[in-house]
Amino acid sequence: MDDAAGRSPVEQAHELVNRAWALRSATMASPPATRAEVEEAAARVRRCLAEAVALFRAADATTELAAALGKFGHAEEDAGRDDAALACREEAVAVARRTGCPMPLAHAVRHLGDLHRKAGRLAGAEACYAEALALYGGQDDVPALDYANALRPMAILSETLGRTDEARTLWRRARDLYGAIPVEAGVAECTEHLARLG
Repeated sequence: MDDAAGRSPVEQAHELVNRAWALRSATMASPPATRAEVEEAAARVRRCLAEAVALFRAADATTELAAALGKFGHAEEDAGRDDAALACREEAVAVARRTGCPMPLAHAVRHLGDLHRKAGRLAGAEACYAEALALYGGQDDVPALDYANALRPMAILSETLGRTDEARTLWRRARDLYGAIPVEAGVAECTEHLARLG
């Protein structure tokens, strides 16, 4: 059912996500002057995303719900709310699995892996990264940035675990993809790691 302005709940949810992400980007680019203002902006981002998630969930819009939960996870992580971020990330993966589409699932799983890695849950991170890379590897025409962004954290993890040869291979593959886009910061990071690994 449409609201009075003629927008469906899914359209309203998309607007909320866009509003939240624009506010998050603006806040990161030009942080407010006081901590209270930063916290209020972060709270507004989370409120918009929570409302969007509720609308997508009610509309059974699974692909959009998975993406919104991923963004909500980012916002919760920004706020240092790690348990809430983990809950969002885990639900995003569960919802993405229901879509049957490998690309949104790979994206959601990679971000869950990042959260595990940052929390020191390395086995969980590795399982997520391996799944994401397998999903990307099984598809034609994977966006180079998405693939590179999945190779990068697995390279970091491999390096952390002392698997130097594997890390080198992953950093080279990521560097090639970042170079093809091109994303200079990505190329520079990969080159720095490769130099350090020798």
